[in-house]
Formats: sequence, structure tokens, C-alpha cells
Amino acid sequence: MSVTVRVPAKVNVQLAVGAARPDGYHDLANVFLAVGLHDEVTVTPSAGGLRITCEGPGAGQVPLDRTNLAARAALVLAERYGRDADVHIHITKDIPVAGGMAGGSADGAGALVACDALWGTGASREELLGICAELGSDVPFSLVGGAALGTGRGERLTELEVGGTFHWVFAMASRGLSTPAVFREFDRLAEGRDIPGPVASRPLLDALAKGDAEALAATASNDLQPAALSLFPELAGTLEAGRAAGALASLVSGSGPTTAFLARDAESADGVAAALRASGTCRTVRGAAGPVPGATVL
Repeated sequence: MSVTVRVPAKVNVQLAVGAARPDGYHDLANVFLAVGLHDEVTVTPSAGGLRITCEGPGAGQVPLDRTNLAARAALVLAERYGRDADVHIHITKDIPVAGGMAGGSADGAGALVACDALWGTGASREELLGICAELGSDVPFSLVGGAALGTGRGERLTELEVGGTFHWVFAMASRGLSTPAVFREFDRLAEGRDIPGPVASRPLLDALAKGDAEALAATASNDLQPAALSLFPELAGTLEAGRAAGALASLVSGSGPTTAFLARDAESADGVAAALRASGTCRTVRGAAGPVPGATVL
């Protein structure tokens, strides 16, 4: 027997970041949108204990030990229900690795849902979300999908209404960025300044609810973008290429280095993607629309 779960990438249409907390985290107002780039996580019983394998773009950068969020998810669930984590987790990657689109978090949520189904633990949605929050700030949203506002360090979710489909183009960079390193750079750049508490933009939430791409573009923002550009200055050229191609909004996705471009419609997205490919400023280009559902058993 095996169970396969499909789990989406995310784009942050707003990422407001507060000052560093005593515990090292930052308070966030993080507006997530799940988009149609997916990893698939397949779990099967394993007589030899926990094992992880991975295939797909960037698979060589994915840890295959117990630091992997998919492995940690299986271990936490197994401990919670008093069983051994005798499972083979196979990850098929399509979400960029170290790209600011929550690929690792997606794998954690996918493994949790898959192991719950394989083992028949019957965990409630609230219990699964609690485990997700233990695993990482973005993991709960990977389980939920759709659109949501994340507060605290991003793990406390309020699901949001979305009135239509938003069409995105994503440009993948030649190398990754470490999320902790980007937050450290944010702190360095913010040193000596008063950082206001993060608050979700009301106009942005209204734009999502109305399905208004132009209004969403006018309000989308990412407080981590200056830090990502400081560590990876070449991303500025990709952002400029997207703007020149007619994207309504151009921004770094989360901690980067993937850059995200909001288009007016599917046809416009195709044009932005073609221009970005021709620009030579990025490694690969992908189009995806959202919102899409969260972790789903296939």
C-alpha cells in the first residue's frame, strides 16, 4: 500500500515583517496564495525504518536525512501515536528548491497528511495544523492552501476569500537563498530604525476578495525584498525584465530568490514568460495560477 499527496507552492502577495523578537523570530503579516506548482509526496511501509528519496529539479539539494521536514513530520506523527516511523518517503519535486516558495514546507505538510492516511491515525485537522506549526512557519499554509493571512511568525492562519484566479509567472534564479540568512540581512539593514508592527493591507485583502489583479498589483509588497536584493543583487535585473515585459507587479517571492510577476490574464502571463526567457536574467521560467487547494490525497 502507498499514499500520494500533492501539495502546492505559495507566493506571498504581502509579507510585512516586524522587528526581531527575543526568541529570534519576527512577527509577520503574511498573505499567502497557493499556486499551481506542486510537489508530490508518496509514502509506503518500510521494514528498514525511515528512508527518504527525492527526484526532480533541484533534487540534489534536498537533504535525505532527518533534517528534512518530511522526515520530521513522519517522526512527530509516529511519536504522537506511539508507533515506529517505518516508512519510505519519496518526494517528486516541481517546486523550486531554496526558492522562497515553501517547497520544503510543502513536503512536510504532504508527508504529514500521507502518513496520517497510511497509518490510519485519524488525526483531526486541528491536530495536523498544530504539528505543522511545530515544524515551521509556512507548513500550516501548505496544508490549508487557497489564500490565508498568517500572523505570529506566520503559523496562525485566517483563511481569506478570493474572488477570482490570479495568473503568475515565476523566474527561478541560478542559485538559492537561505531564509535565515535573508532575515539576518533584514535585521542588519533595519538596525537603528523603528520597525512598525506588521499589519495586513486592507486594500490588498479587498483586491483578493474582488479578484482584481490590477488592485492586487498596486498593493502587493515584500519587506524582505531589500534584504534578498542585498544578498543577490542580480535579482534586480530579473525584476526589471518583468516590469519591461508588462507585468502588473514584480516582486521577490518570500525570502527569494525566485521572483514573481503578476499578469493581467493567462495570455498576458504567456507574454511575460516569453520575455523573461529571452532576457537571459534567470535560469528557468514557469507560469502558475492561484488559488489552488492545499495538501490533497491523490
